[in-house]
Amino acid sequence: MSPADVTTAALEHLESMSTLHPDLSEQYQSLVGLYQRKLWHQLTISILDFVSDPSVTLRTTAAGTNSYLALFDGVVLPVDKKLNQLTLARIASAVAFSLLDDPPYRDGVAARAILENFLEKRDRLGPSAALHAESRLGLLGLTILARGGEALTTESSVRALEEVRGSIDRNRPILAELADTESEAAVVHSAFYETAMTYRKAVGPPEAYYREAIQYVSYTSLSDLSPDERYNLATDLSLAALTGEGVFNFGEIVTAPALRCLEGTELQYLADLLSAGARGDVLGFQRVADANADAIRMQPSLVSRAEAVKEKITLLALVNMIFERPSLERTLSFEDIADRVVVPVDQVEWVIMRALSLKLIKGTMDQVDETVDVHWVMPRVLDNSQMSELATRFGEWAVKVSKTKDYMLEHTGALLNQ
Repeated sequence: MSPADVTTAALEHLESMSTLHPDLSEQYQSLVGLYQRKLWHQLTISILDFVSDPSVTLRTTAAGTNSYLALFDGVVLPVDKKLNQLTLARIASAVAFSLLDDPPYRDGVAARAILENFLEKRDRLGPSAALHAESRLGLLGLTILARGGEALTTESSVRALEEVRGSIDRNRPILAELADTESEAAVVHSAFYETAMTYRKAVGPPEAYYREAIQYVSYTSLSDLSPDERYNLATDLSLAALTGEGVFNFGEIVTAPALRCLEGTELQYLADLLSAGARGDVLGFQRVADANADAIRMQPSLVSRAEAVKEKITLLALVNMIFERPSLERTLSFEDIADRVVVPVDQVEWVIMRALSLKLIKGTMDQVDETVDVHWVMPRVLDNSQMSELATRFGEWAVKVSKTKDYMLEHTGALLNQ
């Protein structure tokens, strides 16, 4: 088709959809105006906004087909070289997912074909010799593969899930090369980690899901998610943090805005459990657990890993106890530890050995004197109260340094005057 024919066909499609769906007439007429004036950047952004909310704008054409796919084939692809490639990739992803979410025409094969064909077309352009051009191609490829990979998880086959894992593993090195300061990098990071956490939610384990999900929330604005998506994400993150093996840095999730989505809901207790765990408050954790025993029994992951969760809270209590001590006062008696972590004295040695083996702390234990001398405790994300406490300690340290300096100056001067 000639450029004139392409333009005519695109405008005719937009006009027909405007007539067919009067409630969307304003949006379609806006696209008509941008296309006629060849404002390609504005057109790209407008189409991305248009296809980003299927619950509002997804319709059928006069032929009864998916309106997003018709828009993509008839309006977007003919002028794809004029459009921002990353935004174009996001449009392709939205169109593909609309085929999965559109009940009358749900078609996972077609959804995947859109993404694969789109990526193949980009690859045919060939990478430039310039590193920047190669990075752009990598950005695009990663976005397509990552977002496309998520679509695969809707299929129940093991083969599909293995393909997703392969896509994630292949593209993780590309992701590592992207600078966070690039304006487009956050979108790619978000897409990648969304795919990775979706895969891990399907196959586990919870600690792997937690690692991917905590990265996802770092690169994703919660305002871009629906209320249900925010609620589900906060729930899954909380359960993964509590039950995931080796997940001890509760400060990451306690300080994350995502957790606030549980406030005032029936799952508020999950946030309360995490907050108590982050403080190392064993008794507070137990009070929340007792008060919500019936709700907790409805969470299979918490029930099946109840002993592991209990051990985790005990270890976090020890970590917090050490953190709260000044660095020169970290020789702890077994008796003091038993009081803080709420275990019998004869079990303290096991708690210390477990903390040492997990590298939560470093130090030496004296079994005769029943003490442990700790010289390192794991780094953690601190909440506001812990940051305030740390600031107080820095202030006290600064005062000591200042007094030491004055003392040295005074006595050095006295020696020079002799």
